[in-house]
Amino acid sequence: MPFSVVVLAAGKGTRMKSSLPKVLHPIAGKPMVQHIIDTVNSLGASNIHLVYGHGGEQLQQQLSHNTLSWCLQAEQLGTGHAVMQAVDKIQDDEDVLIVVGDAPLIKPSTLQQLIDVKSDADLALLTVKLDDPTGMGRIIRDGDQVMAIVEHKDATEAQRQIREINTGMMIMGGADLKRWLNNLTNNNAQGEYYLTDVIEMAANENKVIHASHPSSAVEVEGINNRVQLANIERAYQKEQVESLMMKGISMIDPARFDLRGDIEVGQDSSFDVNCIVEGKVVVGSNVEVGANCILRDCEIGDNVVIEANSIIEQAIVGDHCTVGPYARLRPGAVMKEKAKVGNFVEMKKTVLGKGSKANHLTYLGDTEVGENANIGAGTITCNYDGVNKFKTSIGDGAFIGSNSSLVAPAVIGKGATVGAGSIINKEVPDGELAVARAKQRNIQGWERPTKK
Repeated sequence: MPFSVVVLAAGKGTRMKSSLPKVLHPIAGKPMVQHIIDTVNSLGASNIHLVYGHGGEQLQQQLSHNTLSWCLQAEQLGTGHAVMQAVDKIQDDEDVLIVVGDAPLIKPSTLQQLIDVKSDADLALLTVKLDDPTGMGRIIRDGDQVMAIVEHKDATEAQRQIREINTGMMIMGGADLKRWLNNLTNNNAQGEYYLTDVIEMAANENKVIHASHPSSAVEVEGINNRVQLANIERAYQKEQVESLMMKGISMIDPARFDLRGDIEVGQDSSFDVNCIVEGKVVVGSNVEVGANCILRDCEIGDNVVIEANSIIEQAIVGDHCTVGPYARLRPGAVMKEKAKVGNFVEMKKTVLGKGSKANHLTYLGDTEVGENANIGAGTITCNYDGVNKFKTSIGDGAFIGSNSSLVAPAVIGKGATVGAGSIINKEVPDGELAVARAKQRNIQGWERPTKK
């Protein structure tokens, strides 16, 4: 049966102490509500109705890449009132899955299970048992049948002993939901319209009400302050890193690895401590990633060694390459097979050919380097004149001496040599030696300045 989703995301999140709406605070570098949107999209939801209130402009800006139906809750008068804002967009003949926007760890499999449970019931809700249910709505049962949900502030002392609580997520038919919402009142301690009251209405109509449960309580744990945000971040990271380790990836310290995107990794690769992966990253087999590295939207081949403190962003590293330590590959950098960049080398929009190396203190920008070339320490491609950028070409087997400046556009031929300390602004033909530096003068009787 087709189903739509209502995401409750209107809360201000006062306890976050932030100008940013609560549901935009990130988990693994992505707004927590985006995790929810991605999850329900993966289940094939026909429509997603996002109920928003505080910070609407920020929400619409950050979530603009999604296909969403926006439903404004101008006043926060309870969860039932929030769902009312979407009621005009709900069809009678569809199921409506209601989820909260601040529980980003909910799994697709858990929501799919809830949807499946609804196929044999009129209403299905997601519940969980907690050791400490303080502040949560309690599930009232008559045997196996769910009869009602009582909010903590309205519960009797006996009801507060119940450990099974409401997660705020449920699914029901569109026509039923509309009828029950129309009958909600705010006659309670909070003076709010509780969505949970529809459970008792359903029970009074002798509707079949089934409960489903997540595999762990952390899936449905909501976030109300920055301590909880940090705890959920760690729970998410623990889940991700354990999944990678089960696929044959070694982590020197699983607690010090952060995945803030998607990663595909071959077998027998390893990550040292404090590595961060962002965006979409592909890492081959038998790759060693040293401590404190950042991989962002990049591709790493097989048998690569990435030494400590290196940053690779929107770059491609071929098989059997060596990177770092303290290297930076910026967007458009490509290292061909067996190429090497060492400490304090930066590349941008540059191809470093097969077997070529730049071992120390070098900047290569807008450069094409052939195979088996050697770029000496301190070499700089001067690719920018303050307005425009120009290309440098270095041929196969070329040797660039230390502390050379190649002023683009520059062409260094195959097998050519540039003497150390040269400033090259003309073509160097194949096989020739270019030396471009001022003649040394020794000044006798010169006195070094002294402090006055």
